[in-house]
Amino acid sequence: MQNGINSPLSEFFRQFNITALRIPSIRITDVIDILLVACLIYVIIHWIKETRAWTLFKGLFIIVVVSLLSYYLHFYTLTWIIEKTLSVGVIAVIIIFQPELRKALEHIGTGTVTGITGILPTTPSEGKISLETANEIYKACVNLSAEKTGALIVIEQHVPMGDLAKNSGVIIDGDVSAQLLQNIFVNKTPLHDGAVIIRNNKIAAASCILPVTQKEIGQELGTRHRAAVGGSENSDAYVIVVSEETGKISIAKEGRLKKGVSPQELKSVLERIADGGKSQAININKLWKGKLKK
Repeated sequence: MQNGINSPLSEFFRQFNITALRIPSIRITDVIDILLVACLIYVIIHWIKETRAWTLFKGLFIIVVVSLLSYYLHFYTLTWIIEKTLSVGVIAVIIIFQPELRKALEHIGTGTVTGITGILPTTPSEGKISLETANEIYKACVNLSAEKTGALIVIEQHVPMGDLAKNSGVIIDGDVSAQLLQNIFVNKTPLHDGAVIIRNNKIAAASCILPVTQKEIGQELGTRHRAAVGGSENSDAYVIVVSEETGKISIAKEGRLKKGVSPQELKSVLERIADGGKSQAININKLWKGKLKK
């Protein structure tokens, strides 16, 4: 009887040859490979969560789960519909995520991928403005705010915006001065309606049309603020807005808008852009949280 009870277990352990088991060797390259993949997945998830793609990603995840359940539960009609739909899924994903994919490729091309997470500082570029240019922009914004004159100023960073300057704006290529910026945005002048693009300490162009954001930023804000957010979504530029109705100054960066910026905060941001010694992502995050030192 004892042998009858033990015989199945003995047979199982004989089939399960423990001596044949071995732990695979792990090389240092395998560890590096795993770490790189983990970092890549973390960056992708963090980037997706900060964009509209997160909602779309959740929708795709639900479709995948439903397709797996329909396959295992033998829902033939539903499985057939999902298979036909997913046959063009790659093209559909590219079309749906086109703005996000473009932004990601721009970050990779400019070497600012680490700026997505805000962990590592970005390297300064040749497009940084000088302190003199920063002071002129500051004086112009303060004066325009006091006069309640609407303005839209784009400070180009790593991503070139020459296509907007050439296709929709008027090329100026002049030195940055507070007087020139104020004259450009005087109401009813030919160049006041649009954005000024500042590149390499020059006013590259004026009356430039920026893409308008599609996300909700507040019913009290008009087209100028939507254009500022849209311009910052499609580039890494800083976009300064002066409201024509209230005279308040706002700053858009990476699709986020900080409203009601004080002159001291504006001066600090401009000085940090000109300095280029710290991470732009970290600086702007501090501004959103209200921790920027005056």
